[in-house]
Amino acid sequence: MGQSTTHTYTPPKHFVSAATIVINDNKEILLIKGPMRGWEMPGGIVELGESLKDGAIRETKEETGIDVEILKFCGIFQNVKKSICNTLFLAKPIGGNLTTSAESLEVGFFPIEQALKMVTVGNFRERIEYCLDNSKHPFYIEF
Repeated sequence: MGQSTTHTYTPPKHFVSAATIVINDNKEILLIKGPMRGWEMPGGIVELGESLKDGAIRETKEETGIDVEILKFCGIFQNVKKSICNTLFLAKPIGGNLTTSAESLEVGFFPIEQALKMVTVGNFRERIEYCLDNSKHPFYIEF
C-alpha cells in the first residue's frame, strides 16, 4: 500500500483595486499626491464583501474628502505578475471638502492637460487617458 499524500488546494490570491477618475464641472480631474507614488488618481484595495463601485467611492472619500457618484465603469488594468486587477471608474463630485489623509499629502482638482503631466508613475497616465476616451470603453489591458 502506497502512502497517501494529501494535497491541499490553495486558491489563487488576487488583489482587486478600484480607482476613480473624478471630473468636476470645470473639466478638472481630482488627484492625490501619495507618499510613495507621487500624483495619482484616488483608489485602493476593495475590501471583502464590498462591491467594486462601493470600494471606489469609499477610497475616494477616505483619500480626498470628496463624495462622488460613479458615472461609468471604464475598464481594467491587470498587473499579471503581481496578481493585481485595477478597476477604473469615471465619477463626478457630489459633496464633501478636499481633505488630505494618511495616504494623501496633497489633494486637488487640476486641468486635465496639467494633471496628465503631473502623473508620472508607471502606466497611471495611460489609465487616465483610457478613462477619458469613451471610444476605448470598456478596456482590458494586461501588463
